[in-house]
Amino acid sequence: MEVTAHSTAQTAPAQRAAHWGRVIADTYFPLHLTFRDAGSFSGMLERRMMGPVSLSRLETEPMQFERRPDHISHTREEEYLITVPRRSPVEFRQLGREVRCDPGGFILERGDEPYRFSYGAANALSVLKVSKKALSEKLRDPDRFCARIVDAGSGLPALFTGMMAQLHALPACEGQAAAVLGRQIVEVLALALDERLDADDAARSAVRAGHLRRAEQMIRRNLASPALSPEAVAEACGISKRYLHELFSDTNKTVSQFIREERLIAARDMIAGARAAPLAEIAYRFGFSDQAQFSRLFKAMFGMTPSDWRRNPQGRG
Repeated sequence: MEVTAHSTAQTAPAQRAAHWGRVIADTYFPLHLTFRDAGSFSGMLERRMMGPVSLSRLETEPMQFERRPDHISHTREEEYLITVPRRSPVEFRQLGREVRCDPGGFILERGDEPYRFSYGAANALSVLKVSKKALSEKLRDPDRFCARIVDAGSGLPALFTGMMAQLHALPACEGQAAAVLGRQIVEVLALALDERLDADDAARSAVRAGHLRRAEQMIRRNLASPALSPEAVAEACGISKRYLHELFSDTNKTVSQFIREERLIAARDMIAGARAAPLAEIAYRFGFSDQAQFSRLFKAMFGMTPSDWRRNPQGRG
């Protein structure tokens, strides 16, 4: 696991603002920084690369971060920051929403949209950076949760923020474990946000969204079943096959395409976590009886063959 640490302690006061701007851009992405007093500013940042995510711990005096349109014009990959304030509240504005997040909660920020983020007292932040592609594999349409406060006082959100705190202490030598835990924390985040969505949907009586989530959850629970099919999903959810196809049309995928992609994601994760298991056995476990077809579909989705994925940890994302 790659761990990098930065501090202003050894930087001359006149260079601190520029130095910290480079540190923030390298860790997250380019942002415009506003300091209460640039000359006396002090900050510390530690980042851990953990498979598909980076986890950072940031401690600074009061300041403001601003993502401007000119920062976004050359963005190639959409990414999210999930920020947990530990000491003092933060103010966040994005997509026309302005919220205040107190310690005990967290917020989701879109890196490909302008935003403003600030705190008026010294703060410590835990920040998870994850690509939209990686989070969307586990959670449909993550953009719904941007600039909304998630209460992490209990349940799965509390598990997520607690896991972030524990991972800050993971020894740097635990490289293989870090990659696995990086994938797992994305799954916990997705479950925590889905729990939040359950509460919102109950208030709005969003029956259609509820049916779609149940269908997605049923599919994910039964990826190894050879009987998994649109018919089986519709029957398990108590809806018609026609209505099931209507629900998935909202996601721009067919039911069969969703099943295939979820099986490929599960096979990819098993290849990464069970290095001794034969590839053919993993393919068969998730419904791919034709090894050549499995390899072709895997490469089309992830950009490399299953054997290349196993051999090249640096290619994972």
